[in-house]
Amino acid sequence: MTNHKEIFAESRVIDGLDTSVWGSENVYRTLRDGGVTAVNATIAIWDDYESTLKTITQYLKWFDEFKELIRPVKTVDDILSAKLENRTGIIFGWQNAAPIGNDLSRLRLFHELGVRIIQITYNERNLLGNGCYERVDDGLSRFGLAAVKEMNKLGILMDLSHVGDRTTMDTIENSDGPVAITHANARSQIDHPRNKTDEAIRLLAERGGVIGANAFPMFFERGFDTDLEEYLDAIDYLVQMVGPDHVAIGTDFCMEQPRSFFEWLFMSQGTIPATDVAYTPEPYQHLRGFADPSDWVKVAEGLLNRNYSEPDTKKVLGENWLSLFGQVWSK
Repeated sequence: MTNHKEIFAESRVIDGLDTSVWGSENVYRTLRDGGVTAVNATIAIWDDYESTLKTITQYLKWFDEFKELIRPVKTVDDILSAKLENRTGIIFGWQNAAPIGNDLSRLRLFHELGVRIIQITYNERNLLGNGCYERVDDGLSRFGLAAVKEMNKLGILMDLSHVGDRTTMDTIENSDGPVAITHANARSQIDHPRNKTDEAIRLLAERGGVIGANAFPMFFERGFDTDLEEYLDAIDYLVQMVGPDHVAIGTDFCMEQPRSFFEWLFMSQGTIPATDVAYTPEPYQHLRGFADPSDWVKVAEGLLNRNYSEPDTKKVLGENWLSLFGQVWSK
């Protein structure tokens, strides 16, 4: 019988979201050595047009500097190549559509520059719609509806993880193709505004989308005491709801991020300091037993121990993301 290490080694392992410190050789080496084939690397959150362009410009330099560890990803074939080359593929992803400002033509520009995943909004309201912490969720704006059509046309995968409930449903219903929730769990299992309703998760799956189970400690009842088994419970819960073809992993890893990073995340529009910022340890830590990419193999072992078949384990580890990318990016 094939053991879990062999199955993991064969798998195309894809992380639905990582927002670690980019440009750190240690981060890239940990990803590569941990067997991560590709990662949705957040390069914009509260960032504007110019700062996002600067980040992409810097990343082009990092692709040269760390070429033994990482490579750019614009297509599914790039992910397959990353696996063969023993490098981690970097997918440019945004957690907020704010970098386009009020100019939809910028979507095409950023697509040309390699941006392949865009979250509709981050926590609060932007020109497209509303976030999960906004006072009122009015759904997609007229501009948001136009942006959804343009991203469909270009082949940009839309992410709904930090998006408000009504805006989430609006996006799923108005998209011509499947969309993603890259890093969230089920609110019916863990009652937190960052987790998603059963209605949204089921509709997402019905339309061919994928949800990445989130390993961010703050979104679990026991916070930073949460362990791998509880994370596997979150995966199981989603699989029981929508089946193994629509569930993947979005770690929400924040390797090497300082306390100031989280203070920035909790700001209103990235500029108005929050009155209360949730506790985060410094140095930051992830779930117990899933502390960094070197523990991905433990996720594979955990799924197999829970009687997941080898094909279903590989789906959750990355094949479901790969299939979704193939559908959306091939426009």
